[in-house]
Amino acid sequence: MSKAKNIHEIEVKIEKKDWDEYLDKAFNKIKNKVSVPGFRKGKITREIYDKKVGVGNLFADALDYAIDFEFKKLMDSNEYEPIVRPTVDVTSVDENGAVIVFTITTKPEVKLGDYKNFDIKKEEVKVTDEEVEKEIEHLRQDYAEIIVKDGEALIGDTVVIDFDGYLDGEAFEGGKSENYPLELGSNTFIPGFEEQIVGMKKGEEKDINVTFPDDYHAENLKGKDVVFKVKVNEIKAKQLPELDEDFFLDLGLDDIKTKEELYAKMKEDLEKNKSNMAEDKYIDEILSKLSETSEIESIPQELIDNEVDRMYEQISQNILAQGIKMEQYLKLLNKTEIEIKETLKVDAEKRVRTRILLEEIVSVEKIDATDKEIEERIEELSHIYNMTKEEITNSFGGSDIVKYDVQMKKAIELLEGK
Repeated sequence: MSKAKNIHEIEVKIEKKDWDEYLDKAFNKIKNKVSVPGFRKGKITREIYDKKVGVGNLFADALDYAIDFEFKKLMDSNEYEPIVRPTVDVTSVDENGAVIVFTITTKPEVKLGDYKNFDIKKEEVKVTDEEVEKEIEHLRQDYAEIIVKDGEALIGDTVVIDFDGYLDGEAFEGGKSENYPLELGSNTFIPGFEEQIVGMKKGEEKDINVTFPDDYHAENLKGKDVVFKVKVNEIKAKQLPELDEDFFLDLGLDDIKTKEELYAKMKEDLEKNKSNMAEDKYIDEILSKLSETSEIESIPQELIDNEVDRMYEQISQNILAQGIKMEQYLKLLNKTEIEIKETLKVDAEKRVRTRILLEEIVSVEKIDATDKEIEERIEELSHIYNMTKEEITNSFGGSDIVKYDVQMKKAIELLEGK
């Protein structure tokens, strides 16, 4: 199987004259630590060291010096621009010299499709009155006050219950609880359970018959008919807030005074959210089309693996922000780090592919970023993430990375026809 054109194997032969210099450097590094009978530390010569200890003991350090120097020479030539960490193979080494092979992976060959003529339309954004009313109702539900009520339990009420489950007349593990709060209509219990509590009153007891789903996690209960003995200890109802100034203040909307103003605000927010979602979907469709119509010779696996690591780290940070360590999260999912990373590989490859194609567009179109555009982007990001401009620059890894971000953004805008 032939190697891809972007995989370069460069053989470097270190002749004896240069190799002796590397061996001298290696010797000078360790001579003050070498103990040889008849010589004080630091006073031994190379000649004596080679005879008493053996020149072969200097090879490892000499190779380190040789590899660093020779690789720097390769990079200074500007002939190769590695996109992943190069590999090094020492094919031969002795007292007369060494042969080192550098394997350098550069950007793969890219053939772009007709990226200026994609027939993709952005979805039109429309917000209905029903959607606005539903959003306002959600807010009222979120800010509802829970009060104890008399009478029958209804859908939407929270019942505090004791229950004890029986399979074939025998209590089963995990089927018992006391003072368990259950919101009727939440569908968090076994199908049919919540509906049979509707109509019960405080202090009432009842046998509830249900069937566990066939895909239930407990093997001994899958598809089984069981009986729960249930007692209602308390019934709580939601008292929804009125659409008044007190409610608007609770929402943090100090400038809203009327229902009409709240309606207008909710409609504006929904339109903005829908517009952002439509924009994201539009960009995804454009980038997918770009990927479909373009060719990349080969994508180095290390690039994909690096992207997987970045994605995994982002997940870890997001989980940590919720107060959960990744170790705990993995335990909850009953998954290993390797298994989670395996699920990320497809998206990681898609991201890397997209990045390579956008970089090619930047190159072909000679897209640059001015100092003003970079500064504006830093300013924009500092507002989004509530960080100082210096913190943004440092978190990105320097202004060059922000410049890269601006170039990528401009490439996407070109695809959109902006």
